[in-house]
Amino acid sequence: MPRWKALPEELDPQVREFATQLRRLVDKSGLSIAAVADRTGYSKTSWERYLNGRLLAPKGAIVALAEVTGTNPLHLTTMWELSERAWSRSEMRHDMTMEAIRITQARDALGEFGGDGPGASRPGPGTGAGPGPRPAASGGWHGPESPAAPPRPPAASPTPPAPPAAPGRGRRRTAIFVTALVGALLVIAGAVLLTDLGGGGDDTAKVAESPSAKPSPTASELPAGVKCAGDDCTGEDPELMGCGGEFAETATTTKVGTAVVEVRYSETCGVAWARITEAAPGDTVEISSTQGDGDPQTGTVNADKDAYTPMLAVPSAAAAEACATLTTGVEGCTTAGG
Repeated sequence: MPRWKALPEELDPQVREFATQLRRLVDKSGLSIAAVADRTGYSKTSWERYLNGRLLAPKGAIVALAEVTGTNPLHLTTMWELSERAWSRSEMRHDMTMEAIRITQARDALGEFGGDGPGASRPGPGTGAGPGPRPAASGGWHGPESPAAPPRPPAASPTPPAPPAAPGRGRRRTAIFVTALVGALLVIAGAVLLTDLGGGGDDTAKVAESPSAKPSPTASELPAGVKCAGDDCTGEDPELMGCGGEFAETATTTKVGTAVVEVRYSETCGVAWARITEAAPGDTVEISSTQGDGDPQTGTVNADKDAYTPMLAVPSAAAAEACATLTTGVEGCTTAGG
């Protein structure tokens, strides 16, 4: 029987109960985690995350586990739905906390550059030194600033001198002027470009229009549990983003030495990733686009003898290629489109 790790203390009680129930089912079945992965189609790494409370299993994985263990899927999916709501509430609380932190950082930034926003620091009366260090929006720290130069004595005139400008106002005026200037230059450049593209009726002056790329679906168009699509998925974990499981298939497979290398493709997310199994610790696997789109993504095998790469946005499964480099020096790749 597997020796389970303690579940995270901050785990929601509903999610904790669900993870415990999944562990009981696996124990009762007598299957190892590797066997559960083979029979359900979800990786061993993913099942370790599900069973240790680090990630909520997708509904497809739960249905597959129920089938493998001979459990009534209706009861198990009912527990999953309750856990999914609890997990979403926890994520919402986390997002609200991060939003509050970003708002605080934005206020500090406005105070620093504007001089009169919340959190702004001003020299104290009767001192020649600026304020002490304070956090910037990026999380770093700035040293004390030099104090503003004192106003010059007013010239002899019957008209009283104008009050000194508020701190930071000059900088804001400069920023507004620069922004307006850049905007005007962009408008002019756009007008010139459009004029050149229009030509004078000569067919040789016309520029062939390339077909527009298929737009990525919006969040409301994605299936439940899927959190990204297209370029937004590049570099992300396919299991964490919900692109694996029922939304993925093996497009290409090859043998490199004793290891099995696959191109996994999700049409729903518009991405591919590479997976390597039956490998040795230290072996690496890489996914790349044959059309040169995006940087290749790499994964390294650990003690589990398998690994997968982050996702890479590709126009189709045929445009993805997976390559493996073994510690023995053997290298090999799948055949793109084959």
